[in-house]
Amino acid sequence: MKLFEVYSLFNVTPEKARGCHIWDEYGTEYLDMYGGHAVISVGHSHPLYVEALTRQINRIGFYSNSVHNPLQEELAKKLGQLSGYDDYSLFLDNSGAESNENALKLASFHTERNRVVAFRKSFHGRTSGAVAVTDNPTIQSPFNALHNVTFCQLNDIKGVEDELKKGDVCAVIIEGIQGCGGINIPEKEFMQALEQICRQTGTVLILDEVQSGYGRTGKFFAHQWYDIRPDLITMAKGMGNGFPVGGVLISPEFKATRGMLGTTFGGNYLAMEAAITVADIIREARLVDNALRVGEYLMEEMPTSPLIKEVRGRGLMIGIEFHSPIAEIREKLLSEEHIFTGVAGQNMIRLLPPLTLTLDEADVFLNSFRKVLQEFENK
Repeated sequence: MKLFEVYSLFNVTPEKARGCHIWDEYGTEYLDMYGGHAVISVGHSHPLYVEALTRQINRIGFYSNSVHNPLQEELAKKLGQLSGYDDYSLFLDNSGAESNENALKLASFHTERNRVVAFRKSFHGRTSGAVAVTDNPTIQSPFNALHNVTFCQLNDIKGVEDELKKGDVCAVIIEGIQGCGGINIPEKEFMQALEQICRQTGTVLILDEVQSGYGRTGKFFAHQWYDIRPDLITMAKGMGNGFPVGGVLISPEFKATRGMLGTTFGGNYLAMEAAITVADIIREARLVDNALRVGEYLMEEMPTSPLIKEVRGRGLMIGIEFHSPIAEIREKLLSEEHIFTGVAGQNMIRLLPPLTLTLDEADVFLNSFRKVLQEFENK
């Protein structure tokens, strides 16, 4: 049997990882400025994280949520304190797509409506419902015809208002900052008006913080830059530092009933140990503050170049948009400078490093990036 080859893979086989660094099978060291799509929040192989998971697997192992699990309650308490949403409830699952699916279900149950408003260039996951609210033609499928979704332009409050006033929209789903769509940051005035029109029309406001949450932007959730409080907040990625964990924070306006939602693996003991340890490290190491400080430094010191159209982002969620495709630049960063980066579309390099990134490590990236840019400018 062979693998179903749907991924474009770099010719690098990691053998060891620590902090913001990865070593391949030949001992070559790489600086990780992408963290597996923002998954690595507290750094690769953090000693407290490794110790906690090792202890847990030797103690109880996996065991899922069919029994009382006090670790779930411990995580909920810590998340409430970290995020400022201690009056909300927590539902646990396994991934960002599953979190968004559950949020959409809750919105439909709550409103007894079935239409959703999403936004152009959005990305919410790869399950059927998550794909339906994702504006990305490369992953669309016939399943989209089964869902009732309307796409609006980001920051177009009139367009959203026109849809919501029709009275059949159960939810508006929006990313705190668009990730795959190109690090597009919603305007504060738009987000505040969006919250208001959702309240007025009885529409559930879902904030997808799967990539932009968990301290990445210098606040625990990106939407906290806009001074709003959504009804549902979805999470995953950095929540488990590589272990599959997802969840939904749910407003007190929603009432739980038995069997309303379900998941086989969500909230299992190992996932909870991972998430609790990540939450503790984020708090004790002040990683949200570090993300803001190092991210601002990267933005301020980013080299200027005629090749670059714009640099935008918040904290350690940064997009460097070029005037032309960046595949060769990214390849040179990896093969010659030994730096991992991500992409958004064809023209943007995306930076999502671990929240532990230091100023010295930021300088390593900046110096290498400056060198590569100069080589391409001189071609």
